[in-house]
Amino acid sequence: MTTTFEHLGLSQPVLAALDMKGYNTPTPIQQQAIPTLLEGRDLLGIAQTGTGKTAAFMLPSIDRLREADNQTPFKSCRMLVLAPTRELAGQIAQSAKDYGAMAGLKVQSIVGGTSVGKDRNKLHRGTDILVATPGRLLDLIDQKAFKLNGVEILVLDEADQMLDLGFIHALRQIVPLLPAERQTLLFSATMPSSIKELSKNYLTNPAHVSVTPAATTAERVDQYLFMVQQDEKQALLELILKGRHEVPGKFERILIFTRTKHGADRVVKKLAQVGVAANAIHGNKSQPQRQRALDEFKRAKVPVLVATDVAARGIDIPGVSHVINYELPNVPEQYVHRIGRTARAGADGIAIAFCAEDERAYLKDIRKNTDAEFERLPLPDNFRAVVEGVGPTKREQKQRGPKVRAKPRGDSARRDSRGPVENPAKKAGGPGKKHPNRAGKPRRDGGAGRPGGHPGGQRSAGGGGSSRRRRSGGRPGGSRA
Repeated sequence: MTTTFEHLGLSQPVLAALDMKGYNTPTPIQQQAIPTLLEGRDLLGIAQTGTGKTAAFMLPSIDRLREADNQTPFKSCRMLVLAPTRELAGQIAQSAKDYGAMAGLKVQSIVGGTSVGKDRNKLHRGTDILVATPGRLLDLIDQKAFKLNGVEILVLDEADQMLDLGFIHALRQIVPLLPAERQTLLFSATMPSSIKELSKNYLTNPAHVSVTPAATTAERVDQYLFMVQQDEKQALLELILKGRHEVPGKFERILIFTRTKHGADRVVKKLAQVGVAANAIHGNKSQPQRQRALDEFKRAKVPVLVATDVAARGIDIPGVSHVINYELPNVPEQYVHRIGRTARAGADGIAIAFCAEDERAYLKDIRKNTDAEFERLPLPDNFRAVVEGVGPTKREQKQRGPKVRAKPRGDSARRDSRGPVENPAKKAGGPGKKHPNRAGKPRRDGGAGRPGGHPGGQRSAGGGGSSRRRRSGGRPGGSRA
């Protein structure tokens, strides 16, 4: 018999909200986690991204908050969800609003890159559910604008990523401020030793839920590999995106990963030069820029998004057909998170990796730690010739129009078959200027020195004073009083 959300023991308001969203059948992680969490137990959940773990902890938590029926605490919250990135925090908050639409619970989110003053104002009267990034939460706590004394449920989502980003120091400051009597949930896509240690410190007799072995890759993702030199990667990417070299699958939305922020910007810039529109999303972008890039990607207005590992952890967008690892991650677990951006909501996905000679060690670690199996794809015919400058096709040249040369400047503009034109002033031995048409032209101040300076152009001791004093007829030489 098929398990339904009703069989899991959820309340009618939550079931009504799920019905409005068209959700009928719980995923494996939801089937295992929801009954346990309704009992009030702590939980350690290991599940890859895209398996429905947000609903796995949010649905039973909404029911428990409703059942307890406690008042919303002043300058505090009843449920605190910590997420490593702004985008992930925003998506969790939206899910909480959707799932709790019929429960009458107040939901807020706070992230870095936004106005601290606005966050203070919206949290002044407290909230039932707060989704936050650790840094911004600590900002408000330090300003005495928020407290954690009302927290009944704590959720650490994407805990492995939080540790990778150095948030362990923030967690060590936040957790002691929480009530000892609380329910704590920890979710992670991988299970490194650091997560085991974290669970020992923060969880009490937790239930363990795992729907996939630690660090395994998504089963519905077909994985392919190009062995390509570093200086060939951009050319290969351009050929693929422009449809001049066929790869498996039909393009819908393409997510490209680089290791660095500057690398992401560089890829976007070079793609623009060949007529491929793309956006970049990384930590140096402002929150409005990141949100705009995500919105355009979600609507397929700009179907190519170039991201770093940190920013991409919040991308939960169905319809990502391809993930391209332009640069392989140096941490094998990150590969799991990257390719998990495709094959969302039960769909299939395709992951393509570019591996250069100096990345072979990374590829070996990925294969060892994730059991990933790659099908190797051939490079395009005459590929090296393309890389070395054969350039665009005639059709592309026609579309881009004739090449316009920059107008030469200086003496080079006067060159002809007889060679360069010499400066007549210099030829005569005079002081002359570089440009012949300026030779002998009198200066505005009538002297050889700087305008407004000491007669004869000599600089005074003290650097000539301010430009304002010189213009207003200050002391000769600009000496200070």
